[in-house]
Amino acid sequence: MTARILIVDDEPAICEVVEMVLRAEGFDTRTAMNGNTALDVFHEYEPNLVLLDLNLPGIDGIQVCQRIREISGTPIVMLTARTDAQDIIAGLEAGADDYIEKPFNEKVLVARIRACMRRPVASTSPELRIGDIIVDVKAHVVTREGIPISLTPLEFDLLHTLAAHPGEVYSREALLEKVWGYRYKADTRLVNVHVQRLRSKVELDVEDPRIVVTVRGVGYRAGDPISR
Repeated sequence: MTARILIVDDEPAICEVVEMVLRAEGFDTRTAMNGNTALDVFHEYEPNLVLLDLNLPGIDGIQVCQRIREISGTPIVMLTARTDAQDIIAGLEAGADDYIEKPFNEKVLVARIRACMRRPVASTSPELRIGDIIVDVKAHVVTREGIPISLTPLEFDLLHTLAAHPGEVYSREALLEKVWGYRYKADTRLVNVHVQRLRSKVELDVEDPRIVVTVRGVGYRAGDPISR
């Protein structure tokens, strides 16, 4: 089945170029040039991935991202010309999976899209425990005391990667390769922000994390399973 990508940008030339590049790679595409239209098209088109500009007229990209995240875990890659770190972090905190700065290399853009649409991380166990939560790998569900915890696909993959290798400490660079699919130097802020988002959902006390544990100066590891 052909993957569907929604391109949201207020510059017609950028939409045209991105559409041409993605269609040449076999993707189906739709475009929207403002936030309101983007949300309407999202509901009607049901894309597999959204390329989302931050700087949109009306409802901006951050608000669009937040509204999509309220109802869907569809991967979102921000397209941004902004170089301010706070803008990028705000987009990631709103729920974007990744970002790419304009002007972008076409091959890098396609690689990022394919990485975001990757298959889930493989595991030899159908069920994993991390702290006091259970990761049901086959059902793609995370629960605590039988109550489901809503995670985006990327957040699930991040938690799954840690839970599948208890005791192993992952550097931020290693997590970028395992979870995001990067095989070259990339921005480790992606990891930091998504760990914070994940902790806000799975930790009982974000000030004292027991699920995703920081190993100072190295990276992150899974918390120790709690016997039941």
